Amino acid sequence: MVSRCSVFSNEVQFIPSFGGIRYLAENRSFKAWFLDQFGVLHDGKQPYPEKLASNGAKMVIISNSSRRASVTMEKLKSLGFDPSLFLGAITSGELTHQYLQRRDDAWFAALGRACIHMTWSNRGAISLEGLGLQVVENAEIADFVLVHGTEALGLSSGATLPMKLEDLEKILEHCAAKKLPMIVANPDYVTVEARALSVMPGTLGAKYEQLGGEVKWMGKPDKVIYEAALALTGVDASDCIAVGDSLHHDIKGANLTGIQSTFITGGIHANELGLHSFGEVADPSCVQALASKYDAYPSYVCPAFTW
Repeated sequence: MVSRCSVFSNEVQFIPSFGGIRYLAENRSFKAWFLDQFGVLHDGKQPYPEKLASNGAKMVIISNSSRRASVTMEKLKSLGFDPSLFLGAITSGELTHQYLQRRDDAWFAALGRACIHMTWSNRGAISLEGLGLQVVENAEIADFVLVHGTEALGLSSGATLPMKLEDLEKILEHCAAKKLPMIVANPDYVTVEARALSVMPGTLGAKYEQLGGEVKWMGKPDKVIYEAALALTGVDASDCIAVGDSLHHDIKGANLTGIQSTFITGGIHANELGLHSFGEVADPSCVQALASKYDAYPSYVCPAFTW
């Protein structure tokens, strides 16, 4: 079969590839597994979490979701997973909430209380309860920008005003002109939904940096989320493995934290790798070329997170 990947590399380095995680689970003795939520845990009918748990592995969901960790754990049930198999979940939304609430970090301590809030509408708005924030609609009186979603603008009344992405970006132009700092509570650019890509808050963060704005990224690939996972498990980085479908976020973050990683090729990069069906194996040269493009290098490759 001729590969249709759109990037090429003159130098191909060997990355071990497996049809599933069984070999790694049984032969590499990782004490902790950091699992991405979207693009990895997509089929609750498979027995792999139980098998990982039976091997004594600590499993933690690390996700760039802008939702709280409790929401992520609850979602596991709807996917068919037993939440008790997991040590817990660490999300970008949870970290953002904690940092805004505690304000024991110098950067967060310097923030004011008035914020422009970009959130979800169709997916359900993000609550700011307990944070002592004042949602405002004018950049002139805002202290910072808080981005949870890409579908709506939070209103001072507590309601949300659905907006197109282009309209939210226009608001960001005014915010950048006022030099307002931005917090991105989901650094993902896109996510996979029924093999289609949906725009995530990281797109607004990237736009804001292009406008010259300061952005605090509260999730992968920043080390903050991996360090929180390491603290939760009490396991050394050398004994952990991260599994994800985003080279820029999951694999790059693991690289920066000194954690081994497994790249799931059937996720957000499927089209770039010329893949068309679930479980299809990617051309190794295409994987290496894509890794070089994103400067993110996985330890292992799997087509999907199956046993």
